[in-house]
Amino acid sequence: MPIPSTAGQLGRSLLRDDVYLRLRDAIVDGTFAPGESLRDGDLAEWLGVSRTPVREALLRLAASGLIVARPGRSTVVAEMDEDAVRHARDVVAAMHELAARLAVPAMTRSVVEEMRRANERFADAVESGDADAAIAADDEFHAALVAASGNPSITAVLEQFEPVVRRAEFLRFVSIDRFASVDRHETMIGLCEAGDADAAADLAFQTWHSLPVAVPGQSAAPQP
Repeated sequence: MPIPSTAGQLGRSLLRDDVYLRLRDAIVDGTFAPGESLRDGDLAEWLGVSRTPVREALLRLAASGLIVARPGRSTVVAEMDEDAVRHARDVVAAMHELAARLAVPAMTRSVVEEMRRANERFADAVESGDADAAIAADDEFHAALVAASGNPSITAVLEQFEPVVRRAEFLRFVSIDRFASVDRHETMIGLCEAGDADAAADLAFQTWHSLPVAVPGQSAAPQP
């Protein structure tokens, strides 16, 4: 897909993180397809920024496995790879398990309400089939628990590995048991309110570790 012409500029004062997030989301949602070449000059023009923050964002995207940078050659969107998705999923599941175990004992009412509102938005998006809104709301739901853990290292690890999982999940949105996810969120909220850290941690792990890793359009590889 060519660089979009109607996205609108984000302004010259755009922060580095904003450039990274804009490019990351464009890869996750399929705006930039697997195998597509990414040229920093084109991306900078699209976002209305200089090449420097774009180049920095591309380095971060390469570290997370979303793009493949070939020095002196081209930078392309990484192809979907089942092993890469599986490995990232395992790490992400472990991090969310740890986050729940740390967060629940110190859970506050405001965090619970934040999670509940996010799940309401998620349910509405699922009902309407809006993949963008559903995944955004799901991110907000789980991010509330991660933030409540008080461990910034969890956030750093998830920033690296979660986009790979989200990318696979986005492309499979129509086949995911999305309505069951609404119920799992409600169960998690109840466990947080009850202060059951062990059960919440187990549910967090299973929620992420149960995500299928088959790449759309390919046969599923045998699970170990």
